[in-house]
Amino acid sequence: MHPGRRHQSILDLVEKDGFVKVVDLARHLNVTEITIRRNLDTMERMGLIRRVRGGAVPARGRSYEPPFFTRSQSFSGEKERIGQAAADLINDGDSIALDVGTTTLAVARNLMHRHNLTIITPSFHIAGVLVKQHNIRLILTGGILRPGELSMTGSLAEQCFKEFYVDKLILGIGGLDLDAGLTEFNLEDALVKKAMIRSSKEVIVVTDATKFGRIAFAAVAGLDVVSRIITDTTLDPNIRSGLEASGIAVTTV
Repeated sequence: MHPGRRHQSILDLVEKDGFVKVVDLARHLNVTEITIRRNLDTMERMGLIRRVRGGAVPARGRSYEPPFFTRSQSFSGEKERIGQAAADLINDGDSIALDVGTTTLAVARNLMHRHNLTIITPSFHIAGVLVKQHNIRLILTGGILRPGELSMTGSLAEQCFKEFYVDKLILGIGGLDLDAGLTEFNLEDALVKKAMIRSSKEVIVVTDATKFGRIAFAAVAGLDVVSRIITDTTLDPNIRSGLEASGIAVTTV
């Protein structure tokens, strides 16, 4: 496993469990305890985790959102497959709300050269991908620009979604938990997502499997608003069973 991928796996386990032991990480990732200790030392210097006796604990709270560039480098292959699967559910002539995020950006890349779509988005990243597609009517919300994320928040962004009703919402999310539902790192983003959900006939969540079981800072909605989830094949079977028992269609790619 590439060290960067190993760091991400360690970080996901730390954030999910709150504390991880060196011996358990070595066994789970099939490397030596010496390698794990070196990884933890590196990650502590990066400010990602905090070393404690025998293991590590999170160094950041529920409101911390990794930078957009960092997220775009993680699980890029999985996100591209998820993006293609979500795009396959969109028909020519549909009206679509496309949320901000690295996975929804992958969806946008797979919508290029489609015909007669109307797409509303608060994401400058997505607008940059689709702006030259003459067969797509692109609506960019107003609002306050979040640097780095290049997403629009605030009352103007929320109001935009109050003015439209769309066929499908492609929603990214910071955390998805069977009890807590959909959560997000940033309150302002969460408020825009709530407005998007209210304006949408069908809500499709796109996320890699590391977001499951995670609870971020701001509540967005219960799982009852979700029609379908598209994720990667590493999804925990028990979580999948719980989602399907709630009536949510789950697609793994």
